[in-house]
Amino acid sequence: MADVKALRCRECGAEYDAGALYACEWCFGPLECVYDYGHIADRIDRAAIERGPRSLWRYQALLPVAGVPKSSLPTGFTPLVRASRLGAELGLRELYIKDDTRNPTNSFKDRVTAVALAKAIELGFETIACASTGNLANAVAGHAASAGLRSYVFVPASIEQAKITATGVFGGTVVAVDGNYDDVNRLCAEVAGTHPWAFVNVNLRPYYAEGSKSLAFETVEQLGWRAPDHCIVPVGSGSLLTKIKKGLDELHKVWLLEEQPRTRISGAQASGCAPVATAWAEDWELVKPVKPDTIAKSIAIGDPADGVYAIDVVKETDGAFAAVSDDETVEGIKLLARTEGIFTETAGGVTVAALAKLAAEGVIRPDECIVAYITGHGLKTLDAVHSEIETLKTTPRLEDFSAALERAGIDPHAEQSARAPVMPFASAASRFTESAD
Repeated sequence: MADVKALRCRECGAEYDAGALYACEWCFGPLECVYDYGHIADRIDRAAIERGPRSLWRYQALLPVAGVPKSSLPTGFTPLVRASRLGAELGLRELYIKDDTRNPTNSFKDRVTAVALAKAIELGFETIACASTGNLANAVAGHAASAGLRSYVFVPASIEQAKITATGVFGGTVVAVDGNYDDVNRLCAEVAGTHPWAFVNVNLRPYYAEGSKSLAFETVEQLGWRAPDHCIVPVGSGSLLTKIKKGLDELHKVWLLEEQPRTRISGAQASGCAPVATAWAEDWELVKPVKPDTIAKSIAIGDPADGVYAIDVVKETDGAFAAVSDDETVEGIKLLARTEGIFTETAGGVTVAALAKLAAEGVIRPDECIVAYITGHGLKTLDAVHSEIETLKTTPRLEDFSAALERAGIDPHAEQSARAPVMPFASAASRFTESAD
């Protein structure tokens, strides 16, 4: 059996058996998994993990399932890239990119889906479903196809067409809802109470959310079993940020880290949907819902379920929030691609832009070991940067090509260093220092 002792309410502390339950019967607070860390510590160590599969399942003992699934897409253990060129532009000496574009359906949502699907099978479900802004839809449909399960994915009709196509191709049922994500989520909560389906982010949410911890586990292992000084995380619902903190803490609880991590954690939101960043800046006790209006649709959640908990983590760890405009988001996408060859979707553009802004403000310090989480591939949101790309046009004749180079101001005979120069920090950072509402 998994080492999950119970589900516990995050508000009142009431405990329940580990079944398909997501809200407290007494106060309606959210439930989360509680583990027997003493038992886990007795049977886990660094060497055992390093001998495990090159996937998130190397940390199975810290996940809420009984064993490694027999049918599972190879998810997790994605690259942690030393981002020296991006760091040089931003004045950061030790910057890493955790590149989750490398997952099976090209986003971190493969992690949470893999864990939720394994739990769904363990609990006897034959159909899985979700409410999604796109990436989770891709993951649920893909993982369900791999496991031979039926899938239903509910999405706002306005999401990127590429994400709808990349979901439907797996053969599941795509339900396009006339409304935003919060409307979709409300519908799914009602459907979950009507049909015997495993909604990964509704009735299986306590288990689903635990998959995000694997990002923290991998980061620490890939840094040579040390915790980073600072993490910056994109924020939609806020769950990813809180679970990275939980994952870091758990590594200490089972003695994979000898000292309690002191990692500072900061959050990134798009200014067109920044209810958590706004609540943090205004020091509100509650997160006020907003109507999303941003190109960063994968994190455009106007009423974030874990928003208050994300603020608590940021305050506790002495982090910060940054909200960035759509123009800054596009600049962030281009900056990461130009410096590190990693093409991210708009959520990653928000993360990079927020990283640059917080670095320029001195919140993220030059001497810190920093990890930025890039959670989805840019091929999912091509429309965001399509108008930014220019091409050099010519006929098939050499003289016309030479003329095109001249018109573009390119000297093909100019001496070129082995590595293209990076932009000075002050110049790069200046694009991300405007205040966002």
